[in-house]
Parts: sequence; structure tokens; C-alpha cells
Amino acid sequence: MPTDVRPRRSMLYMPGSNARALEKARTLPADALIFDLEDAVAPDAKTRARETIAAAVTEGGYGRRELIIRVNGLDTAWGAADLAAVASLPVQGVLLPKVEAAAHIRQAASLLDRAGAPESLALWCMMETPLGLLHAEEIAAASPRLGGFIMGTSDLAKDLHARHTRDRLPLLTGLSLCLLAARAYGLAVLDGVHLDLADDEGFAAACRQGLELGFDGKTLIHPKTIAAANAIFAPDAAEIAWAEKLVAAFETARAAGKGVVLVDGKLIETLHVVEARRLLTLAQDIAELSRDTPA
Repeated sequence: MPTDVRPRRSMLYMPGSNARALEKARTLPADALIFDLEDAVAPDAKTRARETIAAAVTEGGYGRRELIIRVNGLDTAWGAADLAAVASLPVQGVLLPKVEAAAHIRQAASLLDRAGAPESLALWCMMETPLGLLHAEEIAAASPRLGGFIMGTSDLAKDLHARHTRDRLPLLTGLSLCLLAARAYGLAVLDGVHLDLADDEGFAAACRQGLELGFDGKTLIHPKTIAAANAIFAPDAAEIAWAEKLVAAFETARAAGKGVVLVDGKLIETLHVVEARRLLTLAQDIAELSRDTPA
């Protein structure tokens, strides 16, 4: 399931047991929402949270946002029931925690198939352990249902005994492994959360670094960070203008039987045009999503 080009600048975690939060999410300008049944929900509230999420997404009102439900692991008492419930809900994805092997994906895909899930329901992987990152390639190739990777940088730093530094150098090897595997198999890939909500400058720096590395967007833990993530991961006016100019020049050159063209002194080939068109599609989708944000 190579992932379509769609805005994923901001992907906000929402606690599944908090009905008020799920209601408020209908008015938030995040590109995507992750309704959480795992870390954000106490063991004695798991079943109730599953019912709360089911009621919220069935009621609707989330516009064109991408809706993903993070289930509990299949090695827990709730994981299989979570997958069975999600299979019939009007959401776009299921997020599996702590994926460490292709077998985890195949097991989840089999359970979704048996529960009658549509082929369009994507499986997403939390990449958050050293073993999972070392197996990133085999995980990315595990199933046609794969939609993308989401980095779990907090758990990864803990397992690595690494420090949370501004430049994130201790995590770069792991981030890069997942980026390589995701792009090799046509998957989306989202950067991990920024834990210090008082550090606006640090959050912006992490977003800019994520963009430069190649991430599609940032996972978030608070609505206050949505605007910054949306701004940083969106193509700016200069990028859009350049992409439009590049595509127009290339089309003119191709009509004249030329395979390459010079634009402002830069040699432009097909690979540059492919990226320019991706950027223009993304910009258009962002504009449409913004207009569709429920009030």
C-alpha cells in the first residue's frame, strides 16, 4: 500500500478515554489524529476507551483529517479485541506499538482480514525499539497493508540510554534507518514527539530538522504545537512558485522534444519535476484540508 501524497504535517495524539478531548479534536487544525488506546489509557479503562473512540468516529465530524487508532500490543489482553473493533470503524489506519519484526505485521494483517477490514485500512508501525529499527527493512516489506512508520523517539532514547539533546545526534542513526526503509517501500514516515511543551524554540528546531531529514510531519502531544508544525512542514510560497516555474519550463521543453531544460541556470531533469509535482500536490491538498477544517 504505497502511501498517497496527503498532508501529514501534524499528527496529534488524543487519549481515547477522554470523550471531551475527542470532541475538541473536531475543531483542531491538525492534519491527522491518533486516538490512543495504549499508553494514554489506564488498564482498567481500556474497554471503555475503545467504546468511546468507536462512538466518536462513528458520529463523525472530523472532516478530511486522517484518523488512526493506536491499539494495544497483540501480546496484551486487549490487542486482538482492539483490532477486531477497529476493523469496522470509519478510520484510515491502525497503529501498532513496538513493532519489532515482520511477523508482528503479518499477524495483525491476518486478524484484520478475518475481522472483515477493508483493504484500504492501513497498518502503521511504531518504530521505537532498537530491535525494531534494526529490522526496519523487513517490517516495511511485510504487508500490502503497510501505510507508514511513526517514530517513538522517547522509548527509543530510553532503550539506548541516550540523552535528549537539541541536535538529536544520539537518535540520528535510528531515524535514518527508518527513513531509508520507509522511502524504499513507498511508505509515509512521521517524526517523534517533542516532550518539553515550554520549549517552543526547541520544538521548531526539531521540526526543521525533521523536514530536512525527509519526514512527512511531526507527531504531537499538545494542540499548542499544531500551528508551528503545520507552518514548518508546509511548502512555502517561494517553493511553490519555483515548483510551478520548473514544471511549466519542463513541459515546454518536452513539447519541443527536449529531455532536460535550464531554469535560472539550473539543469532540470525528470527527477526534479517529479518532486516539484509532489510538492504542488501537497500544497493543493493542504489548502483543501484547511478549507475543510470544521468550525
